[in-house]
Amino acid sequence: MKVLEVHGLNKYYGSLHAVKNLDLNLERGQVLGLLGPNGSGKSTTLGMLLGITKPSSGNFQWFQESKSYRARRRIGALLETPNFYPYLNADENLKIISQIKSTPQDPTAILELVGLADRRKTLFRAYSLGMKQRLAIAAAMIGNPEVLIFDEPTNGLDPKGIAEVRKTLLSIAKSGKTILMASHMLDEVEKICSHVAILKKGKMLTQGPVGALLGDKILVELSAKDQSLQPLLTALSIEGHEEKNGIHYFQVAEQWDGLKINKLAQSKGIVLSHLAVKKRSLESEFLAITED
Repeated sequence: MKVLEVHGLNKYYGSLHAVKNLDLNLERGQVLGLLGPNGSGKSTTLGMLLGITKPSSGNFQWFQESKSYRARRRIGALLETPNFYPYLNADENLKIISQIKSTPQDPTAILELVGLADRRKTLFRAYSLGMKQRLAIAAAMIGNPEVLIFDEPTNGLDPKGIAEVRKTLLSIAKSGKTILMASHMLDEVEKICSHVAILKKGKMLTQGPVGALLGDKILVELSAKDQSLQPLLTALSIEGHEEKNGIHYFQVAEQWDGLKINKLAQSKGIVLSHLAVKKRSLESEFLAITED
């Protein structure tokens, strides 16, 4: 079931065409990563979808609602880290958020989900950056929204904070929430998201399931000194490959791992001097797609 449909969305800032004829769909239960380098239009897109920024043209619809304010009540968002009271603890800060949203709620379950239940009585000013960001995510979840929107949720965090926020987002995704997340960190999108949409200079380049984008191929590098690799390449059904400095580069079906390839080479009387098997990464696909 679609929770968001976007058609021909455009945004101009003077002569700058920040978002270009954007089409996008978000299905219930998806974790969609809006991926692109800084300046690609991710934050501008989220701003338009949340009614913060007015589109220059095009349209979008949440939940097929005729009234945008009704749809907005069903969405939780974290675009920038909110300002919490430093002299209050997590319980007290979330109580204020609940009052602002007019949705009285016991924060216990949310704090457990974001991993802060044991620090709920700690003052906010004593929190690490990762803890502060997880409390911000908890604040976005007040009111039990159906969809959560996060803009660069791991930006500026150290590796420990990134890991903490990633674990939190995965827990939220497993709970069945629909998530739309903008990020320029490819590794995080690959680890968290089920679907990805890639933007560059405001234009949508591709979108779909992460698995479909990466495909079912693995990358192989191999070489053998003073021996022809053709019998092995033929057995692997390799139609085309590249060779550089004596190393052959090609793709094979995911069923082939290093052990199977090495055994096949031995059966052909080939002794490999180099063998490396790598899964295709979102980073390599992103770089290929966004090349000028």
